[in-house]
Amino acid sequence: MSTGIVVFAHGSRIASANDAVRTITADLKSTGAFEYVEAAFLELGHPDLAEAVARLVGRGARRIVVIPYFLTLGTHLERDLPALVKGIAQLYPKVEIAVTPPLDGHPALLQILLDRAAAAEK
Repeated sequence: MSTGIVVFAHGSRIASANDAVRTITADLKSTGAFEYVEAAFLELGHPDLAEAVARLVGRGARRIVVIPYFLTLGTHLERDLPALVKGIAQLYPKVEIAVTPPLDGHPALLQILLDRAAAAEK
């Protein structure tokens, strides 16, 4: 089954913040692990989730995995994202849409904190 990945971020009025999401998304795609990869934004960025899913489905994805580029679970992930996914799923009844947990709890976060602390010591 062709899987599409959406890196889903909040979005910002600061263009460089949105560009950073697009960059990490491009980096993910460049690994070659997934053929179909798109960035999407809840607000203040483009494309939104519906457009990103439409792009992926248009290229042949039949399963979409939404990875929230959020550190912790909050209102947007508990309320807004499920509502968006439900509406989008109705548009594509033959496409499976799954959502992963946010970044919080991933073991790599501890190493990131250690790296940042060590860099500040220099």
